[in-house]
Amino acid sequence: MITKAELKGFIDISYKEAGIYENTKFEKIHNVIFKNSDDASIVIAQEIAALIKEKQAKQNYCVLGLATGSSPIKVYEELVRLHKEDNLSFANVIVFNLDEYYPMEITNVQSYHYFMHEHLFNHIDILPENIHIPDGTVSQKDLYQYCIDYELKINAVGGLDFQLLGIGRTGHIGFNEPGSHPNSGTRIITLNHITRSDAAEAFFGIENVPKRAITMGIGTIKKAKRIVIMAFGHKKAPVVKEAIEGAIKSDIPASYLQEHKNTTFVLDQEAAGELTRIKTPWIVEPCIWDEKIKNKSIAWLSQKVQKPILKLTDKDYNDNGMSGLLAEKGSAYDLNIDMFNKLQSTITGWPGGKPNADDTNRPERNTPHKKRVLILSPHPDDDVISMGGTFLRLIEQKHEVYVAYQTSGNIAVSDEEAIKYAEVAKSMSLENVGNVNIDAIIAELKRKKENAIDAIAIRTLKGLIRRVESLGATRFLGLPDTHVSFLDLPFYETGTVKKKPYDEKDIAILTKLIRDIKPHQIYAAGDLADPHGTHKVCLDILFKVIENSKEEEFMKDCWVWLYRGAWQEWDIHDIEMAVPLSPDEVLKKRKAIFFHQSQKDNVMFQGDDTREFWVRAEERNKDTAKKYHKLGLTDYAGIEAFKRYYF
Repeated sequence: MITKAELKGFIDISYKEAGIYENTKFEKIHNVIFKNSDDASIVIAQEIAALIKEKQAKQNYCVLGLATGSSPIKVYEELVRLHKEDNLSFANVIVFNLDEYYPMEITNVQSYHYFMHEHLFNHIDILPENIHIPDGTVSQKDLYQYCIDYELKINAVGGLDFQLLGIGRTGHIGFNEPGSHPNSGTRIITLNHITRSDAAEAFFGIENVPKRAITMGIGTIKKAKRIVIMAFGHKKAPVVKEAIEGAIKSDIPASYLQEHKNTTFVLDQEAAGELTRIKTPWIVEPCIWDEKIKNKSIAWLSQKVQKPILKLTDKDYNDNGMSGLLAEKGSAYDLNIDMFNKLQSTITGWPGGKPNADDTNRPERNTPHKKRVLILSPHPDDDVISMGGTFLRLIEQKHEVYVAYQTSGNIAVSDEEAIKYAEVAKSMSLENVGNVNIDAIIAELKRKKENAIDAIAIRTLKGLIRRVESLGATRFLGLPDTHVSFLDLPFYETGTVKKKPYDEKDIAILTKLIRDIKPHQIYAAGDLADPHGTHKVCLDILFKVIENSKEEEFMKDCWVWLYRGAWQEWDIHDIEMAVPLSPDEVLKKRKAIFFHQSQKDNVMFQGDDTREFWVRAEERNKDTAKKYHKLGLTDYAGIEAFKRYYF
């Protein structure tokens, strides 16, 4: 067994070198912060591998508690790589999984049994008899005894050496929902609506998500000798703050880990965003007042005391932990003027640059006056949802605009919507649409079982639906069809929510497009709410293309602007270009979104936000405009915001 001293040494070396490693008076659980979830996952896998090897050297079993969901996927990928490339053996490993939906067949692709075999067990040398996953097929009458037996099996091998956890937005660990007792053991539990909502995408709608699950209890988890809990993405930030800095309470089950002496939260930057030392470091300790921290703190102060920036006083700064900024940078008056001017300079009605104007304090260059612009849209509606007003401005200001839809988006079309389109085609006496036989596809849709993977013909039809909707929107904005590309990147085309890792084929497709257009501007989705979602993969592909092509002559004159989706906006201090929208432009943007009819009234993957996408987008743009106005700037109907990616 690894001693606490040895384990502490490993943490200090591996985590401290790879991430931000620090505790403050506000934090009650040890945590480390990484630049991204991939780096964090690799280091977690390294800790698990070190523990396995330590146990092997002593000829002992290594007992692991493992989690499912999107967060641990990269951890399992790295463990598989270590097995295949570095000969890491799992022959001495015994696994107990945290949970399983109930009822749930093990052959169901949504089952955690399927998940674990797909991502880990099928690719390593673990003995089948050493795999323990809660059984979602146990009869109701045998369930109580089954849960007791699961606990006894864990105890029989000496308990868990290492427990890997994720955290849900309700604060749940495993499926221990709010209200769970700190001494609870393995049991059946009713799932919270938010938990089911978060799982809805994988089940093609919340109505298909089971309402109950079998889970290890909090008491079982807390008995583990070592616990690592992962949290990635901005959606986890509020609950991470509560779990790490808040009081221990049943409303946030993860807060019970404050009582465990060997727990580490492993976070990416977005999940850590609400921690006091990240959000307002000047409150925690004296800080280095670089430009980023200075701008962030002044925007925060203005919003906190509810005053326009130009009305902030020395007292406001001193009363809110910012006396050091005054001492170092000067009076409130000077700081306020500087910050106000910076914010004002981000606002432009000319996203492609204003011709024949001084661009010294403008976000974009004024030359060339007519730019080649490439808008990348991960799904076939992200362009108009996220930057429809800017899209319209770029066209109206005579830039050479192109849009490329990176994926087909076919998985987001419901079967009912597909049948509707197919029956319209049939009523027009069409036998085939896009090489798809209409009668065959209608029959296939009507006999399709719930949650079954779409056949290729169905996916083709659903992809065509998204295409014609996209063309309707781009034509409405005034873009010629010849400037619209449908890339259908291969990583997406699995027919399921789970996508393949991107590879050279995906990179080659985007590389060719960019080399053909040679854009002066690229707009891309920078919304990384889901670290394993389509937006992130599409952005990773773009970053790879940029890395491979940045020395080419045309790339030296190319600027990349990142927009965000319908759920989230850039923080004020991060915005580098703010494009104001008039009431008329807000209305035109709304109409462009309406062309995506398959996504309007019956959205399959909208999470726990029941608003339609056009409402989310409109309210987000209005909220950004209100924030600017409250800081003392002009009042607009809406603002679309962008952050530049520097390479």
